[in-house]
Formats: sequence, structure tokens, C-alpha cells
Amino acid sequence: MKAHDGMYIDGAWRPAAGRERIEVVNPADEQVIDGVPAGNADDVDAAVRAARAAFPGWAATAPAARAALIGALRDVLVARKDEFAELITAELGSPRGFSEMVHVGAPIAVSSSFAELGASYAFEERIGNSTVLLEPVGVVGAITPWNYPLHQIVAKVAPALAAGCTLVLKPAEDTPLTAQLFAEAVHEAGIPAGVFNLVTGTGPVAGQALAAHEGVDLVSFTGSTAVGKQIGATAGAAVKRVALELGGKSANVILPGADLAKAVAAGVGHVMNNSGQSCNALTRMLVHRDQYEEAVSLAAAAVAKYPSGDPRDPGTRLGPVINAKQRDRVRGYITKGVEEGARLVAGGPEAPYEHGYFIAPTVFADVTPEMTIAQEEIFGPVLSILPYEDQDEALRIANGTVYGLGGAVWAADEETAVAFARRMDTGQVDINGGRFNPLAPFGGYKQSGVGRELGPHGLAEYLQTKSLQF
Repeated sequence: MKAHDGMYIDGAWRPAAGRERIEVVNPADEQVIDGVPAGNADDVDAAVRAARAAFPGWAATAPAARAALIGALRDVLVARKDEFAELITAELGSPRGFSEMVHVGAPIAVSSSFAELGASYAFEERIGNSTVLLEPVGVVGAITPWNYPLHQIVAKVAPALAAGCTLVLKPAEDTPLTAQLFAEAVHEAGIPAGVFNLVTGTGPVAGQALAAHEGVDLVSFTGSTAVGKQIGATAGAAVKRVALELGGKSANVILPGADLAKAVAAGVGHVMNNSGQSCNALTRMLVHRDQYEEAVSLAAAAVAKYPSGDPRDPGTRLGPVINAKQRDRVRGYITKGVEEGARLVAGGPEAPYEHGYFIAPTVFADVTPEMTIAQEEIFGPVLSILPYEDQDEALRIANGTVYGLGGAVWAADEETAVAFARRMDTGQVDINGGRFNPLAPFGGYKQSGVGRELGPHGLAEYLQTKSLQF
């Protein structure tokens, strides 16, 4: 697509308030794709004012009518899925097949779920002598990351629309073209002017202005824990609601009796998908000491099945990371792992290609719980394998970080796996390879965030409660 030289505000593309630009770079070859305006506080103010003006009419629209428009948006995503997939491959460096199956497939499923949920959700209920009303919270400031550029937009926009909220979206500066294409889809779906607005720009300028704007009632942010804390502080000063989906250091616990080969292969895949750039990536694999070396060998063999290269090549399974800063950050963690005594069994910090922000798929063994690579979120294709003696130690290791977003348990039977999962301090746990559920709540414990996304729990984040007594 050709980038828009403006902001999508009040149903039309409008010139940006300033002249600053953001270059969009293809991480696979380091070539500039295009550029978008770097919005400022004036752009944010115009967008919030448009959303505020549109709010009364959208909130008063019947839930079934709002849901029908979400369904129309879903239909546009389906019709333009190839265009979205190609753009995400160019902007993010995601292998083309993964872009179509996950980066576009998941948002289609999520938008479908909210089209159905929005029409059937109980926005009021009777409790004793009271009628309890669930009403839209107001104007939402949605700030989304680059790692799943379309999914994270839809995971905020669809429930907010279903709830009756209006929005201003500030997407990540690395993947703004996907957001612009989404704005085109919103327009094509017939969603009323002002209900959805888009401002491209940097986090410190446009993102901060949006979080601090007095016309925003709720800030929904997905990104790093450090930035989430800043947004929480800004919102807290204004007594403004927040929904924060932040970092993770998820544990993949393989209990004795589980299918070891299947569990290791699935765990490696979970880390390598999207070049490890998933907040819930299972970056810590916990294996009983009796099976430890076998698991390490299996992981080394599995990672060899993730060749990197041109994301447009059907044979590529591992693309680059998003930019030079992230590439250098991940390499630094790999070097730190070696320095702290972890055993490198695959990959390493060396660049596999002369051009592009590629990281060799990396596996560490002999990792101890206190090592940096076992505690901090790396956000790259790096797996740490840790041994344990018994379930109690496995649980201590699994729960032994500041994060609590995702996790997985593998066992010989479901009952054993569920019993262990119930003791994990994390918001979501996959049991023996459980599949993605667009209706299940997604969010974290501890420093992994506040609130939930997806399904009825995700819709509830955009509602506030009023009771009428009779």
C-alpha cells in the first residue's frame, strides 16, 4: 500500500499538525519501505475531540447494530487478508505463511468473536431490587506494539466498539503501515466518523500525549513493563482507568511421564515463532533432571528446523527481529548468558547474515534460575533450559520471576497437569499443547499487567457499572 500522508481523524485523512516523519524500514534487508507522519499533541487533541464528539451517538447505538459493524469490519479483513499479510511481512519481517495464518488469521477470529459477543452480551441485569447497567467507559486511548501489529489493534478496537466506546489508536512507530491499512478497513466497513481515529507517532510524544489527555477515559496499552509503569503513573494522577498487557518470562514445565519429544518440539516452536517476539513466549523450559540431557539434545535438533532468511521465501521459518536496537539487545543477552556460565548448545550472538536484523536461533542449557537470561525478558529467539529435582522445585522456578503472563504444563495425564497449573502464578496456562482460544481471557499476574483482553472478560474492561434501585 501507499502510505497516507496524514492522520485518520473524524472519518477522513487529514494533514498532520507538524512536518516530522517516521521512516518505516524492512527489517529483513534494512531498506526504507515508506514513511508516515510523526504526530504530536495537536494531532492527538484533534483525534480525541473527534472521538469525544462521536461518543454519545455511538454509545446510544443498539448493541446489535454495533456488532453488525464489527462483523462488517471482519469481512473487510477477510477480503484484504493477502494485502495485510504481505504488508506485515514487509514491516515486521514475519515469514509470509506465519503472517497469513497468525498475524491475520487471529485478528479475523477475534473480530468474529466480538461480532457475536457484542450482539448477545448482557449489558444489564437485575439484582434484588436493583437494575445494574454496564455502560461504555467513554473515549479509549489505545497504544499498541509492533510484534503483532494487527492482532493487538483488533484485540483493543473490537471490544471497545462492542462496548460502545470510541477510540484513538496510537500504533508502534515500527509498524504504522499496518495501522493505516486497518484504518482503511474501518472506513470501508462503514464505522461512523469519529468512532475510530488514528494518530501515528512516537511513544514519548504522541503516546504520552494520548495517555495524559484529559479527554481520554481509559488507556489500553500493550508493551514493555517499564513503559506500562509510566503510563500507569500518568493515568493514576488523573484517576483514569488503565488496561496494561506487559512483559513475560513464561515457563514451559515438562513433568515426568509427559511425551518428552512432543513437549520439547512444541516448546521450541513457541519460542521461535515470530522470532521470539511474543510477550507470552515459553522462553524457560523446565525439565526433570533425569530427562534433562535428552531434552537438551531434542531441543538442539528441533531448533535446526527453523531456517532463517528472506521472509518471502516459503522455506523460511524464522525472520529477523524488528530493528537494529532490538537485534543488539538480544545479542547482548546471549553474550551475557555465556558470560554467566550457561552452556550454548545452538546459535549464538554472531550475525548469520551481512544484512538484516537476524538473530541465530539460540538454545542455552545449564541455566540456573538466578541467571539474567532466566529472569529478564529477551524478546528474541532464545530458549533457556533449566533442570529441576521435583515438582516443588519446578514450581518455585516457574513462579520465580516478576512476571506472570503465560505458561505451559506437559504431563502424562490432564489431571496431573491441571493440578500443577493451578499453582502457577500466571494468567494463562496451556495444558499438554492447548490451542489458542479467542474467547479465553488473556492477561497477566504481577508485573505482567492489569486487566484482560479477549472474550467477555476483555469486553468488560471497556464497561463501567451503574445501579438503579427500585
